[in-house]
Amino acid sequence: MQNMVILGATGSIGTSTLSVIAENPEAFNVFALVANTSVSKMAALCRLHQPQVAHMVDADAALQLKAQIADLPVEVTSGESALADLVTRAEVDTVMAAIVGAAGMAPTLAAVQAGKRVLLANKEALVMSGRLFIEAVATSGATLLPVDSEHNAIFQCLTKTAQQQLGRCDLPGAGISKILLTGSGGPFLHADLASLPSVTPAQAIKHPNWSMGPKISVDSATMMNKGLEYVEARWLFNAGIDQLQVVIHPQSVIHSMVQYQDGSVLAQLGNPDMRTPIAHCMAYPARIVSGVEPLDFFKVGQLSFCEPDFARFPCLKLAMTACREGQEATTVLNAANEIAVAHFLQGDIRFTDIAKVNEYCLEQVVQSPLDSIADILALDTEARVCARKALTLCH
Repeated sequence: MQNMVILGATGSIGTSTLSVIAENPEAFNVFALVANTSVSKMAALCRLHQPQVAHMVDADAALQLKAQIADLPVEVTSGESALADLVTRAEVDTVMAAIVGAAGMAPTLAAVQAGKRVLLANKEALVMSGRLFIEAVATSGATLLPVDSEHNAIFQCLTKTAQQQLGRCDLPGAGISKILLTGSGGPFLHADLASLPSVTPAQAIKHPNWSMGPKISVDSATMMNKGLEYVEARWLFNAGIDQLQVVIHPQSVIHSMVQYQDGSVLAQLGNPDMRTPIAHCMAYPARIVSGVEPLDFFKVGQLSFCEPDFARFPCLKLAMTACREGQEATTVLNAANEIAVAHFLQGDIRFTDIAKVNEYCLEQVVQSPLDSIADILALDTEARVCARKALTLCH
């Protein structure tokens, strides 16, 4: 029985994780649920799953939750230090790291430093602090398993030795020549380029294959999501730029591939449902029921592929360039993108302005070497200030 903490319990990954737990109640226990401000959703989850602890990042939300579930034997906590204490408790075996954005970095790193089994669904932990994060995994002996469907697919296609050396993989030594990162291309893969400036938030969050939160859906529409995954893959699999390739695959059936030196290509396939990679990570190296329907090849019909068009997806190009430049550039890009996407969703800037804000910040923010989490957070803050300035240049 694994005691689990779910960071981002009310989000799409959290919901899918709880669904997998419900399929396997004999193997997993919900020890703690963590959310930001979604009080009503958290209250409902507490009544359904009866966790020992419910943590709200927002202090006012914690007070409201405490009042709503006063009849339950659930400890309600709030604040950054309490969250760090929660993920490092001795009772905790596994932490699902699914808080979206930079806010998820600190608790995820705390769980790693405590040597926990960490199921990584938070890209920013590696985008912002890749080198420090991987070093912490090596030092603490934590078990790191990738939840993102693409990285989980790559992981499943690796040799057993490479699987056990995440962050320090010797790809050539394992006979691997290239990692092929697939992406659907989102809702605007075939849209007229001239129409992109007038794209609405409602159109941008309507992904053709996946059900995700609004921020990740917009990132998928700009393909920044694939760019962040490119950076994440660089750190997870110790890959050089020449060992990473993005492939557009509109059907989202092949979740990623690994090309070997003998000409073989191994691919992981499945229906586009996050419960599959979540269940894989939760039970690894075993396999459990996820609740996902098996792939029906007769319904799939055909699989297609194409190269990414950087004129259509400038955010992807920016992320790939930032990855080549290093951790400082990817930290700036991630922060700028969070601000830009938030303001696009609010209707303050155009869809195509997201890339403009990101590029402006990469050009303007001085990228000093990052030697600590404090350095990373300082650069993150500086990049956000720059992004807000860039917003005014979009009008």
